[in-house]
Order: sequence, then structure tokens, then C-alpha cells
Amino acid sequence: MPSSADPVSAALGIALEELVDRVARSTDVAPVVIIDGRSGSGKTTLANALRARWPLPAGADVLSLDSIYPGWDGLRAGSEYLESHVLTPRREGRRATWRRWDWPADRRAEAHDVDPDRGLIVEGAGALTGRTAPGSSVRVWIESPADSRRDRALRRDGDAYRPHWERWARQEDAHVDAERPRDLASVVIDVP
Repeated sequence: MPSSADPVSAALGIALEELVDRVARSTDVAPVVIIDGRSGSGKTTLANALRARWPLPAGADVLSLDSIYPGWDGLRAGSEYLESHVLTPRREGRRATWRRWDWPADRRAEAHDVDPDRGLIVEGAGALTGRTAPGSSVRVWIESPADSRRDRALRRDGDAYRPHWERWARQEDAHVDAERPRDLASVVIDVP
């Protein structure tokens, strides 16, 4: 993570310590952590930091919903795909496999198996729903002001994201209204 002198990094650093502790205390052999929040809130940064600090010997993999969403109108479909192809099979002891979304080709691409013996960190807007929550050990919602998130997201993704910001934000609004992920979370993080 960037310098802890940065207020965003400081908030994510405090959250990271709590998540490491919760994973270490989990009774699940291969815990699943779901990290949800709106675009630019810090989900990817937190997920990668948690993977690096994973406290269990088998380690953990990160699954970013950016790899699953079927295009710019696919937030809900990505969430449903996560539940049906990854979390439900994993929870039921079945093989879990997901296929990457090839954004330029606008179609599904190669398949990826989910290792049932390793922890799994899922991060992305729309990840935490009433249907995905039962497949997780720790559920995280990151709250952050719209202007701060927008600045971070556009600084990160620039012109590729700029024309889609409002379109994606409407899908995030629909997700928050329908699923109430903050209420489903076991950990709520406030990021400036």
C-alpha cells in the first residue's frame, strides 16, 4: 500500500489489520473474504494487501470482478455469475470454475479453476449480496465519498473509464439500493 501518511492508505492499513485478525480467527479451513464498495473506494488495494498478509499457511487467491463483469452494463450479471459459478459450488464442495471476460472481444475467454484448499478474496462492486454472503467468512463494505472515489478511479483508469463513470455509478446505485451491502457486511470501512 502507499505511504501511511496518506489518509486513504492509513484507513486501508487499519482495515487490513482487522481483516488479517478475522481471517486468522476464522474456523473455515479456506476462508472466503468478499470486499465490496463503489468504484475507486480501495477494494483492489485492500484485496492485494490482504493476499500479501494472508495469515494461513495455504495462502489465498484474489478474484477481481473486473475479470468477470460482462462489459460496462454487467455489474449485476457479474455478481450473479460469481454466486453461481464460484461461491455456491465452493460452498457445496463442488469444483468452482470461472471464465474471464475478454473486454475487447466482448465475450467469455479462458477458464480458471478455484483452488478449494486456498483462501479466496473476492473484490468488486456488486460482490456482496444476499446470495453471495452465505458463501463467505468475512464480508467487507468500503464507504468513501463520491468525489474522492471518482478522482482515484479516473487517475487510475483515465480515459478508458471516464466515458463510463456515470453509467457504472447508476449500476452501483441499483446494487446498493437492492442488496444493501453495508448491512450485510461484517466489517465496514470508511475511506476518505
